[in-house]
Amino acid sequence: RYSVRAGQGNRSIEIIIEPSGSRIVSAGVADESRNVRLDGNTVFEIGSVSKVFTGALLADMVKRGEVRLDDPAQKFLPARVTMPAREGKQITLLDLATHRSGLPRMSANFSPKDPGNPYADYTVEQMYAFLSSHTLTRDVGAGYEYSNLAVGLLGHVLALRAGKSYEELLVERILRPLGMNDTRVTLTPAMRERLARGHFVTGAPAQNWDLPTFVGAGGIRSTANDMLKFLAANLDPRTDGQPPVLRSAHVVQREGPGSAPAVGLNWHLNRRRGREFVWHNGETGGYHSYFALDHETRTGVVVLTNTAFNIDGIGLWVLDSTTTLTRLDPIPVRKETAVSPALYDEYAGTYRLTTAVFVTVTRSADALFIQPTGQGLLRVLPESDTKFFLREVDAQISFVRDGSGKVSALILHQNGTEQRAARVP
Repeated sequence: RYSVRAGQGNRSIEIIIEPSGSRIVSAGVADESRNVRLDGNTVFEIGSVSKVFTGALLADMVKRGEVRLDDPAQKFLPARVTMPAREGKQITLLDLATHRSGLPRMSANFSPKDPGNPYADYTVEQMYAFLSSHTLTRDVGAGYEYSNLAVGLLGHVLALRAGKSYEELLVERILRPLGMNDTRVTLTPAMRERLARGHFVTGAPAQNWDLPTFVGAGGIRSTANDMLKFLAANLDPRTDGQPPVLRSAHVVQREGPGSAPAVGLNWHLNRRRGREFVWHNGETGGYHSYFALDHETRTGVVVLTNTAFNIDGIGLWVLDSTTTLTRLDPIPVRKETAVSPALYDEYAGTYRLTTAVFVTVTRSADALFIQPTGQGLLRVLPESDTKFFLREVDAQISFVRDGSGKVSALILHQNGTEQRAARVP
C-alpha cells in the first residue's frame, strides 16, 4: 500500500466515488495542538485544483453567451493595459485556459516580501505592469507551458466581465447551485475553526497562502464533503442543469504534443492503458491535493492533505490499481545553526543553473533567500557557514569558493542529485 509518514504534520483525507457509492477515508487529526478531529468538514487549501473551478466558470460564461473562447483577453482589460502579442496573434481566453498563451509560469516582477505567504502582496497593478511590458518568447498557441500567471489572469478577466469579484462569481455560478457552502476563498469564522494546519514536507508548520490577484489559479479552500459534491457533479451524466457545464470543461481543447498532456478548460487529460483520466493537482506551502475521474468506469477520487508531500499516487492508484505505490518517508530534520550574516553579502548574486534557469541569491536583513527563474522567493537556513537548507522542500544548497577564496558557484542538492551553478560575473 501507499503511505505517507511525515511526523506530527501528516494528516490526510481521501474521497472515492464509484458506481456502488462513495467513501471518505481519513487519517490523523486536523490540528494536533488543539486535538481537532479530522473529518469531512475539515478545511484544506486546494491550491491549483482551484484552476478547474476557473475552467468551470469559463464554460458557464460561454454557455450564457457572456464570453467566447476565441475572445482576446485584451477585450476585457482596462485600456491602459496592453496584452503581449506575437506575429499579430492575440492571446485568447482559450489560450489562457489551456496553458498555450506563451506567458511564463509567473511574472518576472513577482518578488514577495513574505516568502511564507508569497502571493499575498502581488497586486493587480503589478500584473498589469508586467503584461504591458512583457515580450513573448514563443508563438501564441504554439506549445504547452504551465502558467499560474495565465490562469490567474483568466480568473481576473472573467470577474471583470461579470462585474463582481472572483469569489462572488464563483459562489453564484458554481458553489451555491451545488450546495458547496464550505468552499470559499475568504475563510468564514466557522471554516477557520475547522482549518487543518499546513505543514512543510519536513513536518514544520507552514503559513497559509493568500492569492488576491491569482485567486483563480490557486486561492480556494474547501472540505472533503464539498469536494465530494463537486466530484459527483463532474461525473453526473444528466443532460440538463449544472453538470453538463462542468463536463463541457473536460472536452479536449488542445492536444499534446509529445509528452505534454491534452488539456480541456484547465483540466489535464491523460490516457493510461486505454483509459482516459481527467485530473488536476494542487500544492501550496503546507498542503497538497489531487482530483481525478474516469468517465468510463464512473469512478472519481479526491485526496487532500495538510503536508506538501506529493500524494498524487494515492489518487491515481484508486483509478488504476496497477500503479506502483510508494511509501513517502519523513524528511530528515535539519538543525539551523547561527552564522554571521556578513557571510550573506558574499553569497548574494546570480548563479547559472542551466542556459535558461538562474538562481538569484539575496540578503534581506539577517536572512538569506534564493529565487530560481520563474519561482517565488525561498528562505534558506544555515546548517554551517557554507551549507543551507529549505524548510519547504527536501533541498539544500552549498556555496563553493575558488582558489582565491571568492564564492564562485553553488551546488543544489535535491532528489539525490547535485547540480552545480556557476556564479555570473
